[in-house]
Amino acid sequence: MNVAEQLSKTVVEIPPSGIRKFFDIVNEMDGAVSLGVGEPDFVTPWHIREEGIYSLKQGQTYYTSNWGLLELREEICAYMQRRNGLTYHPENEVLVTVGGSEGIDLAIRALVNPGDEVLIPEPCFVCYAPCTKLAGGVPVPIVTKAEDKFKLTPEALEKKITSKTKLLILPYPNNPTGAIMTKEELEKIAAVLRKTNIMVLSDEIYGELTYAQEHTSIATLEGMQERTVIINGFSKTYAMTGWRLGYAVGHKDLLRQMTKIHQYAIMSSPTTSQYAAIAALRNGDEDIERMREEYNYRRRVMVDGFRKMGLDCFEPEGAFYVFPSIQSTGMDSETFCESLLKAQKVAVIPGTAFGESGEGFIRASYCYSLKSINEALERIAAYVEGLKA
Repeated sequence: MNVAEQLSKTVVEIPPSGIRKFFDIVNEMDGAVSLGVGEPDFVTPWHIREEGIYSLKQGQTYYTSNWGLLELREEICAYMQRRNGLTYHPENEVLVTVGGSEGIDLAIRALVNPGDEVLIPEPCFVCYAPCTKLAGGVPVPIVTKAEDKFKLTPEALEKKITSKTKLLILPYPNNPTGAIMTKEELEKIAAVLRKTNIMVLSDEIYGELTYAQEHTSIATLEGMQERTVIINGFSKTYAMTGWRLGYAVGHKDLLRQMTKIHQYAIMSSPTTSQYAAIAALRNGDEDIERMREEYNYRRRVMVDGFRKMGLDCFEPEGAFYVFPSIQSTGMDSETFCESLLKAQKVAVIPGTAFGESGEGFIRASYCYSLKSINEALERIAAYVEGLKA
């Protein structure tokens, strides 16, 4: 039997993640410095780890409800209330997921019928378009531009809306650009959406990591909570990547269907991680502030570093990435990154990993240590200078 001929054509046609490609190469390269993966270099705060450990000592090793521990869902609702002023019911409007990524997948699958169009501002996180295709939907990119600070504009949104449009994904604060959307800017997007039946998936995984001003959720605007599902999690905010825990909040009718998929595919999220997450929400505000201050300092170092070497660099206002332009080198993004890795053993990610509109840019993360950042910047500067010779 030729197994390759039996595979799903939809899956086969989806390219692997452009991020993981460079991650795998760096793992096998001695002396390499990586700015490629968005994983905080901080260890999960001790009081959070301790709660996870205590839950194991207490024998809490069983399945939880499909929805997640009620105690955790109550804490999520309390967080949404104090952070955004939004009220959700823990019984049927909150679902605990295996990372924010599962929440994104569940929301898309629960909403999208074959042929439905999903509007996706690009550049953006790598999973939106593949998840849309796996659900039978049609991803429709909306190109955002550096001159607009990589924000979604109402004009660009309106041009892409058709009778088949089902869902808009709002990926702000943005990975890979670091762009944010202000309340005033979101109001203009909401004004467009109120004239339609389009649902919104608001990916707010970086919501606590903003530097110029506090994050605003589109769900807080008039008439938007009912049509918005918010995806969030603990990986970035609390340095809990390996705990694999996220959540979705939204209308009970949508959450019920998302939970049905979760029930059959996953059963329930990791029990130990859920107990740790309760501690994070209750006592983690100081941890967030400490890490945000450090990220903000690294952000300035990174932006200044790229500008000093002659690469135009948009100043990010959220998340922990910079998205400098390499157009002045005359190289495409993939070639630049591969050549840099070979010549200087530094891993950054081609902008094209985040959509075709990312051509001419690279993504570098400043969630790494200052030592790694400075070493990487020195090597990149040497490489760029060598290109001029």
